[in-house]
Amino acid sequence: MNIENYISQVVKGAKTASRAVASAGANAKNAALNNIADGIIAATAALKSENEKDILAAQRDGLSEAIIDRLRLTDSRIKAMAEGVRQIIGLPDPVGQIMSGHTRPNGLQIQKVRVPIGVIVIIYESRPNVTADAAALCLKAGNAVILRGGKESIHSNVAIYKILTSALEKAGLDKRCIQIVEVVDREAVDYLLKADKYVDVVIPRGGESLIRAVVEKSTIPVIKHYKGVCHTYVDEFADLKLAEDVCFNAKAQRPATCNAMETMLVHEKVAPVFLASMAKRLKEAAVEIRGCERTCAILRKGGSPVNLTKATDEDFYNEYLDLILNVKVVNSLDDAMLHISSYGSSHSDAIITENVNHALKFTREVDSAAVYVNASTRFTDGFEFGMGAEIGISTDKLHARGPMGLEELTSYKFVVFGNGQVRR
Repeated sequence: MNIENYISQVVKGAKTASRAVASAGANAKNAALNNIADGIIAATAALKSENEKDILAAQRDGLSEAIIDRLRLTDSRIKAMAEGVRQIIGLPDPVGQIMSGHTRPNGLQIQKVRVPIGVIVIIYESRPNVTADAAALCLKAGNAVILRGGKESIHSNVAIYKILTSALEKAGLDKRCIQIVEVVDREAVDYLLKADKYVDVVIPRGGESLIRAVVEKSTIPVIKHYKGVCHTYVDEFADLKLAEDVCFNAKAQRPATCNAMETMLVHEKVAPVFLASMAKRLKEAAVEIRGCERTCAILRKGGSPVNLTKATDEDFYNEYLDLILNVKVVNSLDDAMLHISSYGSSHSDAIITENVNHALKFTREVDSAAVYVNASTRFTDGFEFGMGAEIGISTDKLHARGPMGLEELTSYKFVVFGNGQVRR
């Protein structure tokens, strides 16, 4: 196969289809989405069978348990995929919404109208549910999308793609508005990232190395986040039982996600009591603690049965995506915020406190895409935010920030109505 010619056909087809899907009505798009949701549920057994091929290959290749967990499709995850699509059906169609409008003194009526972006490329690793999530969101927002998953999930992705194309055809839509790159050769990605004549934006989802490689090679604008170094700060005014529950969830509920807590900051006044209790719970979940000097002194003095090593400065920059947690004792709220500013990735950060002033100060001054008070960072997710599924999470400040749903997959244009005005 000539990969360059193959990608050329894909992007040209997407460009042509993008014009049709941009003008498709909400009823047609929702019909296709309903077909997708029904098709996912009906194909549960087939999806699990194809997914098992990917799981076995991943195990043979020695991939980590964290990657295999992201790769695995279970009954509940397949059901969640379908539910995410159904939630998108229930959301308002953003295309054509008038964002603002005003009339100039000369009588010109100016409207700012929401429109599709056009052709979007999604490059992602491991998680086959992204195939359905991304396709459904891009479709509802009136975009054509080209999906390029990792080779480790190729059987799962192709199986889901067949459901997508069947759903489009049943709804009378051009099936080229959702395409998947079935070539696993990395050369295919290189050609995609240079197709700026046909593609409007690239959204990579995956590890930092993937995202940096995409940014370096792409001649197309990229919406991204490099990594999720998320923090939870346990304030001196925290409810310690609540803090324990939230911190445990943020780290251990699903550690291989970008919104999992990587560093826990604890005020010195509550550290002796809180860390002793928290360490026991983390030990039960097999979480390794990498602690600052004061953390190590507290836990060793108390004889806490925990896997404990001293943290290096470099550790605090790490996104582990694993059952490893940095812990640091801080002197104040300001110290906690300084640490987050110095080591964080502007993704998701939380404060646990009963002090309203501290909570408000934290939300004002911590410059992250999502900032929490008394809640787990694990909620930074389009589904949890009520967006249906999400296309990804952006830590950029231009165009989109945080979980990206339908509105973030649109742009806008100005529509101007006049009655013969000319500029003088």
